[in-house]
Amino acid sequence: MIEIISGVLLLLGSLFILLSAIGILKMPDLFTRMSATTKASTLGIGLVLIGTAFYWEDIGIAARAVSIIVFLLLTAPVAAHIIGRAAYFDKVNLWEKTHIDELKGKYDEDSHFLA
Repeated sequence: MIEIISGVLLLLGSLFILLSAIGILKMPDLFTRMSATTKASTLGIGLVLIGTAFYWEDIGIAARAVSIIVFLLLTAPVAAHIIGRAAYFDKVNLWEKTHIDELKGKYDEDSHFLA
């Protein structure tokens, strides 16, 4: 039974990681690519780690898996925000079908603070 649960979690995690890779190739601009990659890969890696912890049934491996998942959940959104902010400051073009730019005209060009 544990092998089935572990296998399902590993398969789902692998599918989310694959979805993340497809998102990198298919999304039209940096910001949507970054969104797809951050969300799908974090969930995929989390599911793979949970599946691994279930398979081995060891408290040490489970503790490491949980600590890695917590680390990813804390760092991936922050890293994506920093990369997105740097790209916006460098004037990376938005997708041509993007209609709303909520930050346009709200940043000071010199100090990069909200005006």
